[in-house]
Amino acid sequence: MTPNRSSPSANIRAEDWYEVVPFADDVFLIHEPWIHPFFRCNMWFVRGAERDLLVDTGLGHFGLRAHVPLLRGRPIVCVSSHAHFDHIGSTHEFDIHLAHPAEAEIFVDPRPEWTLAAGYANEDMFIAPPEGWESAAYRVKPCPATGFVEDGDVVDIGDRRFEVIHTPGHSPGGIALFERATGTLIAGDIVYDGDLIDDTFHSDRAAYRASLARVADLPVRIVHGGHFASFGPTRLQQVVAAYTG
Repeated sequence: MTPNRSSPSANIRAEDWYEVVPFADDVFLIHEPWIHPFFRCNMWFVRGAERDLLVDTGLGHFGLRAHVPLLRGRPIVCVSSHAHFDHIGSTHEFDIHLAHPAEAEIFVDPRPEWTLAAGYANEDMFIAPPEGWESAAYRVKPCPATGFVEDGDVVDIGDRRFEVIHTPGHSPGGIALFERATGTLIAGDIVYDGDLIDDTFHSDRAAYRASLARVADLPVRIVHGGHFASFGPTRLQQVVAAYTG
């Protein structure tokens, strides 16, 4: 599913909007390549023996399940790393939605000022906009959690177990998922290889520093962040040191 970038000035059709990139260990990146990297959410899909895992769901302008065949035909546990618009746009499409209770109210009532859509969901996000896009009309659909996860809980997909790491700082209900067997950290927006955002209306810089210190102590082999490219343990230590030092 490779997007056609031959006409970047044109509005992008739904069938060209998403791209799927396979990684090792049955992990797949789903993203929206026509959004600028700073705003582009990484959606992480993990194949399990009994069910599949999807962390975050992107902008939601075009239906995610309708246009990504990987997400059809098997049970999926959808987990929200946090409740910002670029991560929960298609979350309403999934029957099982797990999240941290600290942001429960936002999932129920994802008003633009709470999801950050009011400040960021506009034409400036795009390399080329999707067909039918109107910034003033954009709204995240309500996507109440069907279950809550706390620090230390485990998301079990049959043959794989991901530990929930509560990572407040970027937002109060931020979570990461860590699979100890493979050293895989699906980090959400607490850490990625780019400028870390700690100045939203519900960010907490002290909590951010504590969460980063905790993440840095994990026996990580690869970090799949909420934005930008994946990276290894050395780069993780560098990113954490640059913020906390």
